[in-house]
Amino acid sequence: MKLLDPIIEFHSELQQIRRDIHAHPELCFEEQRTSDVVAQKLTEWGIPIMRGMGITGIVGVIRNGAGSRAIGLRADMDALPVQEINTFPHASKHAGKMHACGHDGHVAMLLGAARYLSQHRHFDGTVYLIFQPAEEGGGGAKKMMDDGLFAQCPMDAVFGMHNWPGIAVGTFGATSGPLMASSNEFEVVIRGKGAHAAQPHKGIDPIMVAIQVAQTWQTIVTRNKSPIDSAVLSITQIHTGSATNVIPDEACLIGTVRTFTTDVLDLIEQRMKTIAEHTALAFDAQVDFRFTRNYPPLVNHARETAFAIEVMKSIVGENMVNTHVEPTMGAEDFAFMLQEKPGCYVFLGNGEGSHRDGGHGVGPCNLHNPSYDFNDQLLPIGATYWVRLVEAYLPNT
Repeated sequence: MKLLDPIIEFHSELQQIRRDIHAHPELCFEEQRTSDVVAQKLTEWGIPIMRGMGITGIVGVIRNGAGSRAIGLRADMDALPVQEINTFPHASKHAGKMHACGHDGHVAMLLGAARYLSQHRHFDGTVYLIFQPAEEGGGGAKKMMDDGLFAQCPMDAVFGMHNWPGIAVGTFGATSGPLMASSNEFEVVIRGKGAHAAQPHKGIDPIMVAIQVAQTWQTIVTRNKSPIDSAVLSITQIHTGSATNVIPDEACLIGTVRTFTTDVLDLIEQRMKTIAEHTALAFDAQVDFRFTRNYPPLVNHARETAFAIEVMKSIVGENMVNTHVEPTMGAEDFAFMLQEKPGCYVFLGNGEGSHRDGGHGVGPCNLHNPSYDFNDQLLPIGATYWVRLVEAYLPNT
């Protein structure tokens, strides 16, 4: 593994930064303290900053030479509304909030790269260090873009990275094309006519309509779309009724849809709406259909992915880079950035959890789990990747 010596020497301080952020988690668009920490470090290292983009977002700018090309590196900053059960010293100090996805580590890795790039500058062009708020459901990437990220920071490509539990430490994974799914949610209210449960003929039972709708929706995945196209349609909540002897007026179906393409998403949404409306009509009921598209599919660009893979291989070796990592139905708002700019999003192995300090929870070290903790061994690996990516993309010839 070919890591940069100055970054290795900075490892202990990066760990302190990471653990401080972990102990003070902030939810989406509330990342004021985290943003202050980032701003303080960047300023300390002589890096100009832009604040307030995406409310709490911050962008560091490092320029060198006369080159006109520019690259963007993105790290997310927000935590999750999760009650941490770890009890080690750097566990969350804020009840109900936790860095259960490793964004604390993502910030620290990008800060490690920022310090090195500001001190050594073996590149020709501009590096934009993007510290983004509100990835966990807030769409912070889109908010930063709406606030002028790409207009004020014109870049030729943008790159992202996420730690990934279950993959060996130091192993990278990437693939060209779809890597993460779109994230969408629905809420469908079926309105019937309440009645005594002993006299169902005097009412219109919304529960029976909801059952028919829920079952028929599954045929969209098995009978309407091509078997080659991946999709998930999950009903995660059904709300109705309050008594054993009352047929309620309403029943509500709530859930999520995940796809890797917009065409499949269009098909599923249209079929869901048609089935719900026509099923309700058959029972003389009414339906309110709401379908919300949150994050689009994350699709890596072929050229930038091939480029990133070569950089990864130069650091950890060919055997430690999975060039055809299996896509996941999880979602990521970095997808918005990849819709506007070419780029690549990669995974970096976080291990199985043996790295965790004493006092960790009894649960697995999985993302969004209250026993999770970022693996600090990754800090110099991720920071080195960012630096080598910049130096290869903006060669100082």
